[in-house]
Amino acid sequence: MHPKRTALAVVSAALAMFFAACGDSNDNGTTDAGQAGRTVNVEMVDIAFKPTELAVTKGEAVRFVFTNNGKIEHEAFLGTPAQQVDHDKEISGEKKGGGHDMGKMGGGDQTAVDVAPGKTDKFTTRFGAAGTFEIGCHEPGHYAAGMKVIVTVT
Repeated sequence: MHPKRTALAVVSAALAMFFAACGDSNDNGTTDAGQAGRTVNVEMVDIAFKPTELAVTKGEAVRFVFTNNGKIEHEAFLGTPAQQVDHDKEISGEKKGGGHDMGKMGGGDQTAVDVAPGKTDKFTTRFGAAGTFEIGCHEPGHYAAGMKVIVTVT
């Protein structure tokens, strides 16, 4: 994991709202993947995700499987658009006064993965509220270049 990510320690109030809205299960390869209603395969290539959009129903549990077919490491971080911007600032060092480990949701649910070239990782999340969420990559310059999946929950 990127050294700046591991150094971040404080959880923001906005993240707490996200925890209530999204996710009550996780799948980091060791836990209850059977709770997912469907699996979405996401390909990571050099500064792009495929697909770039996803529609989800409120209450649906989705297992995301990320495969890095690119030549560089990528991250997949699930959050609101505002949390994506906040996370990007923390990773780049623009935000002062600490930060937070965006890899876990409340209760330990995983909502972010770092995936090396040629590797696969996954997590499962239940979307508890309607709204717009994103999966973003915050390796330097990737999110700014548009490396994200728009997740619309209705």
